[in-house]
Amino acid sequence: MDAFLFQATLYLIAMVIAVPIASRLGLGSVLGYLLAGVVIGPVLGLVGSEMADLQHFAEFGVVMMLFLIGLELEPRALWAMRDKLIGLGGLQVVGTMLLVGALCLAFGQEWRVALAVGAILALSSTAIVLQTLDEKRLMQTAGGRSTFAVLLTQDIAVIPMLALLPLLALPGARALAQADASHGEHAAVSMIQGLPGWGVTLVTLGAVAAVVLAGHYLIRPAFHWVHAARLREINTALALAIVVGIASLMTLVGLSPALGTFLAGVVLANSEFRHELESDIAPFKGLLLGLFFITVGAGIDTGLLFSAPAQLIGLTLALMGAKGAVLYVLARIFGIHGRDRWLFTLGLAQAGEFGFVLVSFALGQRILPAGTAQVLMMVVALSMLLTPLFFILHDYLARRLTDSAEPAKADDIDAPEPIIIAGIGRFGQVVNRMVTMSGFRTTVLDHDLATIRLMRKFGFKGYFGDPTRPELLKAAGLDKAKILVVCLDNKEAAIRLVSYARRMRPDLHIIARARDRVHVFELYKAGANDIVRELFDSSLRAARYVLENSGLSDFEAAEAERIFFKLDRAAVRDLAQVWKPGIPVEENAEYLARSQELSRELEAALTEHFAAQEGQKPAA
Repeated sequence: MDAFLFQATLYLIAMVIAVPIASRLGLGSVLGYLLAGVVIGPVLGLVGSEMADLQHFAEFGVVMMLFLIGLELEPRALWAMRDKLIGLGGLQVVGTMLLVGALCLAFGQEWRVALAVGAILALSSTAIVLQTLDEKRLMQTAGGRSTFAVLLTQDIAVIPMLALLPLLALPGARALAQADASHGEHAAVSMIQGLPGWGVTLVTLGAVAAVVLAGHYLIRPAFHWVHAARLREINTALALAIVVGIASLMTLVGLSPALGTFLAGVVLANSEFRHELESDIAPFKGLLLGLFFITVGAGIDTGLLFSAPAQLIGLTLALMGAKGAVLYVLARIFGIHGRDRWLFTLGLAQAGEFGFVLVSFALGQRILPAGTAQVLMMVVALSMLLTPLFFILHDYLARRLTDSAEPAKADDIDAPEPIIIAGIGRFGQVVNRMVTMSGFRTTVLDHDLATIRLMRKFGFKGYFGDPTRPELLKAAGLDKAKILVVCLDNKEAAIRLVSYARRMRPDLHIIARARDRVHVFELYKAGANDIVRELFDSSLRAARYVLENSGLSDFEAAEAERIFFKLDRAAVRDLAQVWKPGIPVEENAEYLARSQELSRELEAALTEHFAAQEGQKPAA
């Protein structure tokens, strides 16, 4: 017990120290976890043989992550991804397997070993990639969605790989491996052991059907039953029981636990308990994923690494280069452009955590020699360790592409109008519709060709091109325009556009969309006249509805909304004077003091207003 408490304290302290430092340096939490593992493992030698067992436990973080992702996907959304799952994902797995296998053959490996190595290294790290995409808010980009589709295909591909890998062993070796498995002290419990092929198929399909039916007919009533007790810890226990139970069932029938829980999440995506499940599972997912990354770093065999560092690092980079080449070609074939193409290519170039499972399985089946298996384990671990650096490289390339890359040929603008709208996403669409339906003409610019084409189908005219490029703005009539509306999603691009437009046209009226208060200050400094926080007005309306249903009359709630709107806008202008670029607002003492003072003034103004209203009411 004392040893367990020491190890738990050690891992938690490593998390608390390393991850905030890595995040502050812009390296991301995943690299922080990995480096923490390297420090407490190979460097300081503070972890021992328990690390391998702990890693198996920590892999439940991956299982929980796939369950939460499934909760975000409705079955219709999953069906809509079928082309990417089958086409993009399938070609990635097959293409990488064949290319890596061919390289192994070229280096003298036997064809069975080469094919097994190709299958193992074709998989990428679901845990690292999805965690990083979520941190960087790239999941909803075209590159992020394509990356997720490939990762899901890879998780599915683990099933046939586990079924087919034993066929690559020599007959004598396969018989020996089966004998070892049947007589081993720690042989895994399995529902399919000893069944004929048709029996395995029936049990597997039955398990999948059981997950789907349980999601529809059992889990919801169970949540209703537990919810009636009004004990939060019991809700959490039920959520954990669902995930662990489904993962155990999938393991018993030889399927991927992560795939099974993902399927359960999809089934429950429309459930009224979806958000409660997310809030109960998310903390466990985060801790276990962090623990998993630490064990990967701690498990690096420094003795093997230092015995042949150049060879192992060279093999790792060769693997990531080969996978990257396949991914880049597929990105071009499937029309993934620019920054999304590099996100797709660099994000999936590593080997994954399932590689550890498959290497161990192939070693047990006598498919891989022990020396080859050790090298593969090291290559998989090193590639995962390098992945956060590849994402940093993607960030650098994304900035370069934004600044200087030559985009696809922009449309010719035949009739510039006095109102220019830059960006036609959800925000810009509403602005454009109201303005045009009021009888005014606009010139709409957007760098997303699919959005422009969709807009044209609905009868609205728009032009494809990067709104931040001076030549496109000139063609759009910036020199004669009366109003520029900046509705871009990208904060940096919006600031650049406002700065350029103000420099070229000091008299131009610029209306800009802002993400948050800091973005407001940046746009204000860049020269925008009117700045609209994208969620501010909708949040005010929601607050007004709360007041109307809390006892205030419609007029009183509307007055509170009007006063808050007026005073908050004034407060933002006031805070802009003490805001300092490059210094986080929470570290700006003058900003914090003024913000607290303005909050007190706003609260006092609202209290005074309602007190005056109360005094004006006639006596009953």
